[in-house]
Amino acid sequence: MGRRRQIYEGRAKVLFEGPEPGTLVQHFKDDTYAFNNTKRGVITGKGVLNNRISEYLMQRLNDIGVPTHFVRRLNMREQLVREVEIIPITVCMRNVVAGSLAERFGMPEGTPLPRSIVEYYYKSNDLHNPMVTEEHITAFGWAVPQELDDIMALSLRINDFLVGLFLGTGLRLVDFRLEFGRLWEDEQMRIVLADEISPDSCRLWDIETNEKMDKDRFRRDLGRVEEAYQEVARRLGILPESGPGDLKGPEVLQ
Repeated sequence: MGRRRQIYEGRAKVLFEGPEPGTLVQHFKDDTYAFNNTKRGVITGKGVLNNRISEYLMQRLNDIGVPTHFVRRLNMREQLVREVEIIPITVCMRNVVAGSLAERFGMPEGTPLPRSIVEYYYKSNDLHNPMVTEEHITAFGWAVPQELDDIMALSLRINDFLVGLFLGTGLRLVDFRLEFGRLWEDEQMRIVLADEISPDSCRLWDIETNEKMDKDRFRRDLGRVEEAYQEVARRLGILPESGPGDLKGPEVLQ
């Protein structure tokens, strides 16, 4: 089989054309970034673990009727997804005060929120992903009101489900980000969950100790980053089938 055409390369993933029209191959890298690309590194085996974790969570969401772009996992680092038109908005679901929310309002990290907070950010690394309102989103044509209603409803449903799922593993889902896209089928469009759900995009704290089990270990130089990702996978029951030899850097997709 000839080399597939690369469609897009981001900080943590590469997208290639898929084997069938309307599909893409999503390849997970070990590269990691923080603070608007000013801090860079490699977390050995992260791509393998994120592929497995995201596969598991997307499947569970599909099982409860949440539409996603996920089709199936292809190998240790790649999964087949449906091609969607990405809406340039990141949805941030917040359940506990942490990160930028703590900084903006001078609140101590770990403060419980009386209810989940939903924030929108415009996807633009050049602009440092600024926070936006529904008025910005609709006025600038990034999404129409009905699409935003669908995004909000799906985000709340995903949050409710994942909070319970992680609680059952002894982890607190502090906050996480989501991306959505438009999936076109026979001239009909629907909003579906896209991108990934993993310790790259979630803040996960141990319920008993509040130990951070996510990308914050890289951001804050806490050490044992690989072990934290592995522990999340272990608690979900999805450590890779193969041994350490599979936890290697990305290869050229053939």
